[in-house]
Amino acid sequence: MSAKFLKHLIQSSALACMILAPFSVFAQSPFEKVAQVNGSIITQFELDQRILFLQLLGSPASSNSDVLDELIKDRLRQQITKKFDIFLSEEALQQGLTDFAARAELSSEEFIKQLKVDGVARQTFRDFVTVSLVWRDYIRARYGNSIDITDDQVDRAVQSVSSNTGIDVLVSEIIIPTSPDIASEVLEIAEEIMSSNSTTEFSEYATRYSATASREDGGRLDWVPLTDLPPQLRPILLSLAPGEITNPLPIPDAIALFQLRDIRERSVPAIRYSSIDYAVYLIGGGRSSEALRRAQKVKASIDRCDDLYGVAQNEPQANLKRENLSQSKIPRDIALELSKLDKNEVSTALTRSNGSTLVFLMLCGRTPALSQSEDDKATREAVAAQLLNTRLSALSNTLL
Repeated sequence: MSAKFLKHLIQSSALACMILAPFSVFAQSPFEKVAQVNGSIITQFELDQRILFLQLLGSPASSNSDVLDELIKDRLRQQITKKFDIFLSEEALQQGLTDFAARAELSSEEFIKQLKVDGVARQTFRDFVTVSLVWRDYIRARYGNSIDITDDQVDRAVQSVSSNTGIDVLVSEIIIPTSPDIASEVLEIAEEIMSSNSTTEFSEYATRYSATASREDGGRLDWVPLTDLPPQLRPILLSLAPGEITNPLPIPDAIALFQLRDIRERSVPAIRYSSIDYAVYLIGGGRSSEALRRAQKVKASIDRCDDLYGVAQNEPQANLKRENLSQSKIPRDIALELSKLDKNEVSTALTRSNGSTLVFLMLCGRTPALSQSEDDKATREAVAAQLLNTRLSALSNTLL
């Protein structure tokens, strides 16, 4: 099928959506149709489920019509990939569900169970992941071979990444707990913070709203090597000028905002780490006084990560998890907290399960990258993949 015909298919499908879709988004019955895409019906139930699912993920609030538009695009994606006979195997789907749930440090079944508690059906999660993965495979299959990422492009990108290894940043943070029932209020607070035009004002907001220990110092953190921060956060901070504030960044049970206060270069490159060893001990009760007292008691009774095994020996195995991961595989909120810790230090700033579980986080150690050549090779491969994904993503966005 030609690219010209594909474009015609997409345009005509989109036109069909506009002609056939304008059913009321305020339908009363959960199975009343709110849109129709080339004969495929979208129900009020699907719309309600997607809205709730996005809220639970901590995504910025969107209007019903925006979420409906995305569901319509999903239907178009499904119809296009079906026409090209691109389907997802059950094995690939299960891996996708597992990878998605891992962002919240849960297995796929644990994640699905938590969604069920919050009112989101298993099928909603499966559909969301399925359409994303199938569309990704379609874009890669159709356009991947037509995009040439040259060695020069990779060299320039690697040089840009490498030049960041000698950079320190001075930032302030605000971490605001959230849950589905207060998501809109939290977003309003975040938008108010984003309008701040001074470091003093940002610090006042941190003292008022932030849930981390840094609130006592107005959210101000000490100088930190850029490479110690989560990989996802580094380019965001580098794009800021001193005094500017990030958009709200969703993390489990919270949203985060950062203000860049200053940036400096060092003549000695920062140490790069191949992996970070850390422990997560879960304490019921969230940020209640009882849970916080329990955390303080545990902290006073241990000197290193191995001591936590004795603390949790009579508890469910899921209460204590020890991980040794590369920075890119560590959940964003945990990676950020670890960047503030030295070996055997503890953080109790995070929660899980909509705030009902306190995370006792302990840094066990960091392993420096032993082989510079292997590390450079991995960096080149990662950069090349990122360049390709960026091009593919841009192509994908032009289709719908």
